[in-house]
Amino acid sequence: MEGPQLFSKDTQALIYNFKPNAVQRMLDFDYLCRRKTPSVAALIEPGSSGLHKVFFGRNEILIPIYPTTEEAAKKHPQADVFINFASFRSAYASSLKALSEKSIKTVVIIAEGVPEREARDLIALSKKMKKIIIGPATVGGIQAGAFKVANTAGTVDNIIESKLHRPGSVGFVSKSGGLSNEMYHMLGMTTDGVFEGIAIGGDAFPGTTLLEHILRFEKMPQVKMIVMLGELGGRDEYDVVDAKKNGTIKKPLVAWVTGTCAKVFPTEVQFGHAGAKSGAQLETAEAKNKALREAGFVVPKSFEDFDKAITATYSDLVKKGVIIPATDIDPPALPADYGEALKAGSVRRPTNFICTISDDRGEEVTYAGVPIGRIVEENRSLGDVISLLWFKKSLPKYGSRLIELVLMIAADHGPCVSGAHNSIVASRAGKDLVSSLASGMLTIGPRFGGAIDDAARYFKDGCDRGLSAEEFVNEMKRKDIRIPGIGHRVKSAKNPDKRVELLKSYAKKNFPKTKYLDFALEVEQETLKKANNLILNVDGCIGILFVDLMCSSGAFSDDEVKEILDIGCLNGLFVLARSIGMIGHVLDQKRLKAPLYRHPYDDVLFMEESKEK
Repeated sequence: MEGPQLFSKDTQALIYNFKPNAVQRMLDFDYLCRRKTPSVAALIEPGSSGLHKVFFGRNEILIPIYPTTEEAAKKHPQADVFINFASFRSAYASSLKALSEKSIKTVVIIAEGVPEREARDLIALSKKMKKIIIGPATVGGIQAGAFKVANTAGTVDNIIESKLHRPGSVGFVSKSGGLSNEMYHMLGMTTDGVFEGIAIGGDAFPGTTLLEHILRFEKMPQVKMIVMLGELGGRDEYDVVDAKKNGTIKKPLVAWVTGTCAKVFPTEVQFGHAGAKSGAQLETAEAKNKALREAGFVVPKSFEDFDKAITATYSDLVKKGVIIPATDIDPPALPADYGEALKAGSVRRPTNFICTISDDRGEEVTYAGVPIGRIVEENRSLGDVISLLWFKKSLPKYGSRLIELVLMIAADHGPCVSGAHNSIVASRAGKDLVSSLASGMLTIGPRFGGAIDDAARYFKDGCDRGLSAEEFVNEMKRKDIRIPGIGHRVKSAKNPDKRVELLKSYAKKNFPKTKYLDFALEVEQETLKKANNLILNVDGCIGILFVDLMCSSGAFSDDEVKEILDIGCLNGLFVLARSIGMIGHVLDQKRLKAPLYRHPYDDVLFMEESKEK
């Protein structure tokens, strides 16, 4: 070991096979300690690269992700700690690479169950290179007020209660990671807190031993007393005993070895850690505690008295002036994560979106307040569903049927209309179904399918103002506005559009009133005086019939009718209907495996630029 102190307020780490929660906990600790730079320099994820977004206090920052340890170490030579979250299967290879990087001084191996031979190889290499391994099977370590490894010390609340956001006077070392978190809290209650704490890990061959860290504490002037928590199994505690006997350990040390309950079992017991198994009488917790007590360390009679022994030792050092208790510092308030705060009911924020047509937060989704189960049980139709989602109310049966009739009639009008044509071209150019459909739908506008709303608006306005058909036509002419919903390229009065005939017949038979349809048909008679093809077309008929439906059914107020026409709701009927046909055209092209589409030059008129100036 080159120096006694492993970490500082400038220490940065590389994290291998990173865990997002552990990364965020490290950065939250940084904020509590008022660090100026994040303790995580970079992340390593084999086969991946990019950026990971995290919070550093109140601000969001981006931490780079690298595919290899070599690249991360090269880009961030200041990072001298390698935190390894690899599984026990890959912990050896990844730790070996980390040890080979010159800039990395400390390797922390989190994984449990690393094969003993591999662990011993890594330890031998680290000694040779004068580097430090903490683990395997460790939660890591912490320097209070400066740096912590991953999930060490647990939650933010435990960290603050344990006074770990600022340095204390105690050096602590433990085999157990879980108990070390409990001990940080105990030390925060019985002393002025920890200066540095290390959990060496519970495997039979730890990368560094209890004694090695105790000897570091001996050289650290900030550490005034030492606390050690051992466990049954192995002989590491006897190395500490020998160091006390030969005078190497001079600072006050309070110790306890866990596992005294093993004596009540009739046979040998394997505890949670691989190393927590006494193979001989000397490896029992009782024998170790006795040896530590006889060597001159402070050892209580039971773990229940551990806190009392620590308090007594600490108080004595304070009385002698060896320890000047650290001044308590209030940590900055850590911003709560939004999800947790919302769950706790301690925060509110305005929503980004408002939805009044459906709700999926309960046991079943509702459409305009009607549970989906009820819709199915009552055998409601597709038209009923559309009326709930579009108009937020149930229409009379003839209204729902009109919606379905429109979808059937307007679903397709052959491959030559612009929407179908564009979807076919896109499909034959190799586009997927959704892209091809979007290409066709984007052509819908006032010249193709977008006349429904305009027809509804203009005919309703003219009829409501009491204009005659002739007055309406003349007014539109004076305003230079083409009458939406009037005119057809192919059909005429002598060759009527069957779709319009079906819609008119349905309305006359089922609607209470057809006031606006009657007005539109009067307008048609006027326009036919000018040309034989200026007939009421399908777009216009659909728009006018929906005005009749809304105004005669009693389901809509005047304001609701105006709102529906203003927002362009009725054009959605054409979009929905025609998308059915467009999908059919795309699938047709896919089945036919049609060749790549190209415009023949005969179909394009090329305009030559005039040479005259």
